[in-house]
Amino acid sequence: MFETNRVLVVVPARGGSKGIKLKNLQQINGIPLVGWVGKVLKQLSFVDRAIVSTDHSEIAHISEQWGIDVPFLRPSSLAGDVVSDWEVLQHALRSIEEIDQKQYDIVVMLQPTSPLRRPEHVTATVEKLVNEDHDAVWTVSPTDSKYHPLKQLCLRNGLLEFYDQRGESIIARQQLDQLYYRNGVAYATTRKCILDMKSIWGRQLSSVIIDEPMVSIDTEFDLQIAEELMNGRSVIDQ
Repeated sequence: MFETNRVLVVVPARGGSKGIKLKNLQQINGIPLVGWVGKVLKQLSFVDRAIVSTDHSEIAHISEQWGIDVPFLRPSSLAGDVVSDWEVLQHALRSIEEIDQKQYDIVVMLQPTSPLRRPEHVTATVEKLVNEDHDAVWTVSPTDSKYHPLKQLCLRNGLLEFYDQRGESIIARQQLDQLYYRNGVAYATTRKCILDMKSIWGRQLSSVIIDEPMVSIDTEFDLQIAEELMNGRSVIDQ
């Protein structure tokens, strides 16, 4: 319970990841990615219920070993590559409310692919959602100016061009607005936003900015970077 709000955590972990087979079970320092979520959850006293949404029996088994309940298996219709986060969360919320016969006011999504999260990141996200009365709050990381859209290039008819022609006028990075990207550490959303607005951002979306390095794992190299960061070493220094 966070103040008067009942909090549900949903950990999305489908089995059909394409880049790395069974990505959510890949290990860092001997602990599977879903296990790292379990370790964080043990330090969050305000969580009323934490569940894994998966379509895969092995992921379900390992998740339960790390203390996260799997009260149902996700239907195959929600296990494809193009299924949205909203579809997964609304299914999980409706399913667990029917099972538990109670209503949850806040839904927090913790993706296993962001293993560098700390309990305080999740707490800050829920605090901001409640204290500032937003529909949703996401954690984000600053985008390096080298990857700003106005500095990106593309090939058209074999010739290199600016993706956005406004990029031709950019001389110094000080001309660029600071941008941010979703790092997958935490998404906190109200029940109303998910069920009534049918969205995970709603009309009032705010953020918690995380300045320290975060890795959202899609590749084997991402796993290496995450492990090096977790162990306090720099990949670049190797």
